[in-house]
Amino acid sequence: MGQICDGYILGIVGIALTYATGVLGLDGFWMGLIGAGALFGILLGSLMAGIIIDRTGRRVAYTFVAGFSLVLSVVQFFISDPAILAAVRFLLGMCVGADYTVGVALLSEWTPERIRTKMMSWLMAAWTFGYIISYFAGLLIASMGGDLGANGWRWIISSSAVLALITLVIRVGSPESPSWTLAKKGGKEALALVHRYLGTEYGLPEVEKDAASASFAKLFSPELWRNTLTSCTFFLCQVLPFFAISIFLPVVVKGLNIANPHASGMLYNGFTMVGVIIGILIADLISRRAFLMWTFYGAGVILTVMTVWQNMPPTIALVLLGAFSTVLAISIVAEWLYPPELFPTELRGSGVGLTIAASRIGAGMGTWMLPVVMEQYGVTVTLGCCIATLFIGGIVCQMLAPETSPKFMKAQSGASSAATV
Repeated sequence: MGQICDGYILGIVGIALTYATGVLGLDGFWMGLIGAGALFGILLGSLMAGIIIDRTGRRVAYTFVAGFSLVLSVVQFFISDPAILAAVRFLLGMCVGADYTVGVALLSEWTPERIRTKMMSWLMAAWTFGYIISYFAGLLIASMGGDLGANGWRWIISSSAVLALITLVIRVGSPESPSWTLAKKGGKEALALVHRYLGTEYGLPEVEKDAASASFAKLFSPELWRNTLTSCTFFLCQVLPFFAISIFLPVVVKGLNIANPHASGMLYNGFTMVGVIIGILIADLISRRAFLMWTFYGAGVILTVMTVWQNMPPTIALVLLGAFSTVLAISIVAEWLYPPELFPTELRGSGVGLTIAASRIGAGMGTWMLPVVMEQYGVTVTLGCCIATLFIGGIVCQMLAPETSPKFMKAQSGASSAATV
């Protein structure tokens, strides 16, 4: 539920701003800054939450984040100043970033190992579902325009309060992490938690020996710099066009001269959900390198055709829009799988943290600058920047990305052995 709420909070701002532009007198700068505010907030929120929950535990923060998201969602309804709205969106982004950290940590530490990978993968589907329903909910609220008047955008942007309230109610009374309890309070209390909530047939996780310490600078050592560059680049090059295009989807679709922007937007978001499910199903069937490269190149080629051939027949335009949405959505599944595989245990937290920081900077800057660039140079130049980002991601992955899938690494090792014999 937290992931659904997080996706909704990030997605709802786009449709809200399409109706708030005239009311608040927003230009491209303010539309971009408000749209990107939450994305910048995620960076700070995730970093702060990681430090806090390692010291104080997961349970309190897990509930607090949902409550704070509820309050800030309601506050948005009463704001008329663009600067204050951008600040509140930044704080909401901090809540989302904190929830990413505490929610994922708590779920992974409560999930039995045999189903952990599947559970963590489906979190992406939950986030995408929340992101998508925000678009449909925004259109539904907007359809009541006559009754809502100039306050329509307020009802749209503050509607995330409903999901935040549901999340808060569900989370009240959630137990502490058994892994954190084991580390801080001992095995007796931790085992009592496991037996109470999972059953007596379950036990505590094995405690790993402390990994060798390593400095942050080792991420850029001769052994790891390729992994670090690959992780940061692929994540950044995925989220920049994803957020930039989807948050301002009505504006982009209108710029491509596709009839009925809202209907096209619904198609785009529908195929996004389909793409994530496909990505989850095929992630372990193909190599990580192939997964990354061809989703980048595929999305880049489709978007290039859409940008160059702007007078294409409506049917072809809709087919390409659906195909682009699907391929781009397939690609984001790797964001939960690939970065942890690129770094050794002693540097995994630092490596993944650096990756998230790089991605949020890219997503925030892309979302902030998209309406500005579109206002100054038009949709062709704007989408050209997104196309360049996709191809850069593909080229970097083709040149540097290591294979981390156990299935394909084993196959490569077997082939090498046979060749040697």
